[in-house]
Amino acid sequence: MTFAKPVAAGLLLWATLGAQAGMFDDDEARKAILDLRARIQASDDNARAKLAELSAAGTASNQASSQANAQLLEQIGQLRRSLLELNGQLEAQRADNAKLRGAQEQFLRDLSEQARKQSDVSQVIEARLKKLEPQAVSLDGKDFLAEPDERRSHDQAMAALRAGDFDKAAAALNSFIGRYPGSGFAESARFWLGNALYGKKDYKEAINAFRALAANSPDHPRAPEALLALANCQIEMKDGKGARKTIDELVKGYPKSEAAAAGKERLATIKG
Repeated sequence: MTFAKPVAAGLLLWATLGAQAGMFDDDEARKAILDLRARIQASDDNARAKLAELSAAGTASNQASSQANAQLLEQIGQLRRSLLELNGQLEAQRADNAKLRGAQEQFLRDLSEQARKQSDVSQVIEARLKKLEPQAVSLDGKDFLAEPDERRSHDQAMAALRAGDFDKAAAALNSFIGRYPGSGFAESARFWLGNALYGKKDYKEAINAFRALAANSPDHPRAPEALLALANCQIEMKDGKGARKTIDELVKGYPKSEAAAAGKERLATIKG
């Protein structure tokens, strides 16, 4: 420490003076001793003062350092608390965002499902409306519009005819003609009614059906076939004369038709 040098110097001086004490008288020696003591005391006091100053400075420095450390620790603690609070807020925000995303996804699913259901309903309604609307039909070279029920009745009658149920087909076609006399199906329905009656061997009624078509719609594509079928009915009824007359009418009216060619061949087999 810094006060060691003055003390050592004083001791050295004391030793020197002690060696020389014999050279002075008592008063001078006493005076020298007092002076030395004063100088040692002053040096010692100065050393203590400096020591106290250093100690105080060290204490103040330690206190300042401790206070700074305490402040730093407090700031670190505050930062940690703030960080924890911020993390908590972030976690809460993440949870809220997740809930929001879930709600949005559910909303989109619900919206998509609602749109699908609406589309299904629209399709059902459209299908029902379409069933009620007139439908375009092309039959025997003729284009026309038919009501859904009208077409359904015609198709059911024709299905029975194709199945070979002539009784059911004849009844259905006869009912159809009575219900829809102005239908675009009517002319063809008369032709097939004649065929159904022929199938059930009701030749008389079959002749009436074929004759109605040929007389009322001579330009219909089925008219030549109706005359040939009429002649066949007459042959089945053993009316050869009537059959020849009908075939003659067929050949003159429709000379280029396939039915006329078939009728000519048929003439050779007719008796009576």
